[in-house]
Amino acid sequence: MAEINELFNLKNKNAIVTGGYGYLGKGIVDTLRLCGCNVIVAGRSKEKFNNAFANYSEENLHFHKIDIMSSESIEDCFAGVQKKVGDIDILINNAHSAIGNSQENMSDEDWNYTMEGVVGSVHKSIRTIIPYMKKQGRGKIINISSMYGLVSPDFETLYFGNDCEKYTNPPHYGAAKAAMIQLTRYYAVLLGKYNIYVNSVSPGPFPKESIQNENPEFLNRLKNKNPLKKVGEPKDLAGVIAILSSSASDFITGQTFQVDGGWTIW
Repeated sequence: MAEINELFNLKNKNAIVTGGYGYLGKGIVDTLRLCGCNVIVAGRSKEKFNNAFANYSEENLHFHKIDIMSSESIEDCFAGVQKKVGDIDILINNAHSAIGNSQENMSDEDWNYTMEGVVGSVHKSIRTIIPYMKKQGRGKIINISSMYGLVSPDFETLYFGNDCEKYTNPPHYGAAKAAMIQLTRYYAVLLGKYNIYVNSVSPGPFPKESIQNENPEFLNRLKNKNPLKKVGEPKDLAGVIAILSSSASDFITGQTFQVDGGWTIW
């Protein structure tokens, strides 16, 4: 049996993290780098990448432009990364693109754009990475879903008063995240024989610092909605990301891991 440290050792491994300069994305990138991984942050904005990682060494951290809404852009990104660093061992589909937050006034365009930007983009990404991982004979794919892919928002006790409506997760977001979980299962079955693992992570309440600061009443409601009575921080994803990215998860595929303080067990 391998030493415990070796189970989580990602030295000489290459990972792509879409949206890796975002609130949760940055925590994911930090975890991979601590495990020794070479990380390519894929996103639309080099400026946001530079701001997020201004004090970081560039030794094992890189940026590559991608538009997750475009198949051509995804193809160009993965080809460019493979040419630059070699095998793509890990793909973490963290980025999403969504518009529309009003349940009653949501347009068809809002719905279609968000479904494409949340689950359609993940399908494109997985479809594109398959030939690379098949050729190298291995791969780890992690899709970042949401607790709202598993349960519905509690509108009556959580999203009311003091402008809390603007934080509400609209129906197309939850529907797309639920679809992502099913897509994870589908690809886990399809790709298992090629030594390609596909799992998903469903974060619970991880409000950005701006939300925590501007609405402490809403923050307390979030805390009281789970047994641990607290909200998550990006570092709380570290354990599950380290496991699913490494050889520690070599008999785990098609699973969804809830990191939500117990929110979805009630």
